[in-house]
Amino acid sequence: MSCAICHTRRPKRFCPGVRGDICSICCGTEREITIDCPLDCVYLREAHQHEKFAPADPQSFPNQDIRVTEDFLRDHEPLLLFLARTVLDAALATPGATDYDVREALEALVRTYRTLQSGVYYESRPDNLVAANICRTVQTGIEEFRKQEPERTGMTQTRDADILGVLAFLQRLEIDNNNGRKRGRAYLDFLTGFFPDQPVKEASASPSLIVP
Repeated sequence: MSCAICHTRRPKRFCPGVRGDICSICCGTEREITIDCPLDCVYLREAHQHEKFAPADPQSFPNQDIRVTEDFLRDHEPLLLFLARTVLDAALATPGATDYDVREALEALVRTYRTLQSGVYYESRPDNLVAANICRTVQTGIEEFRKQEPERTGMTQTRDADILGVLAFLQRLEIDNNNGRKRGRAYLDFLTGFFPDQPVKEASASPSLIVP
């Protein structure tokens, strides 16, 4: 028996991404490059834990004018946790979604909430259908969060500026945790660490489920 990828070396482990046995070399070189690795793969999780790459320069982050402080994040922790979980769920429910798709979705959402600051609402939507689906799902989640807020707190207190700040923070987290691989999902793996009690549930890799 030979590796299902290189067809040369002896296989060492089962790869759920190709549904076959592969060698450790192919696992390391093709992981999140040519292979769509499920987040619950033990070898992927281990690789993400040991990946070493230079941290992003904060000065290179987009939307530098959006100021996000520790006090702001602390004061809006429920919103932060909600949006982080919503982004994660939206990506996992969208077949084929990667960190780069999440990046596009977050950028579109930031642009949308920027328009609200000027008083003229314009919804940005990525041309990328995967990113567009994530964007739409997160937007729906935000609307539901705000709709239920008076029931939870007795008042409407989440401002558009608060949502914009949290989205900008999540965008910076994505850039800082992106491992640079074409199909990389290190950021999504990072987000799962904040919700250990909820198992990872991914959609089937069928593009037909993506709504244009």
